[in-house]
Amino acid sequence: MNLQSPIAKVRGLGSAKQGTHHWWYQRLTAVALVPLTLWVMSSIINATSMGYSDVQTWLTSPLNAALFLAFISALFFHAQLGMQVVIEDYIESEWQKIGCIMLVKFLAVIAGLASALAILKVYIGI
Repeated sequence: MNLQSPIAKVRGLGSAKQGTHHWWYQRLTAVALVPLTLWVMSSIINATSMGYSDVQTWLTSPLNAALFLAFISALFFHAQLGMQVVIEDYIESEWQKIGCIMLVKFLAVIAGLASALAILKVYIGI
């Protein structure tokens, strides 16, 4: 015989009130990535006709460096959000799910920092 009320059975289950926040960040980064990706692609196409020193000079412009940093930030944040959704949907074991999410977030931060440092190194001229 179970003496739990129906509300006691479901308490603690259901929405953790985090899905909307995650969903909005994923949509905002996707919208931001559209013009940034078009800009990066056109920049890469233009850079193919330039020499190495010309590309370095071009990247020392504050606007170009800032746009590349914005692209890198949005790209890695969007990627880790998407991977988190895939992991949450397809990995059943809770400890594997948490481990994979932590690994994806760690790798996204490391790759994002490495990319940002490379851009800043060229921008500063080191």
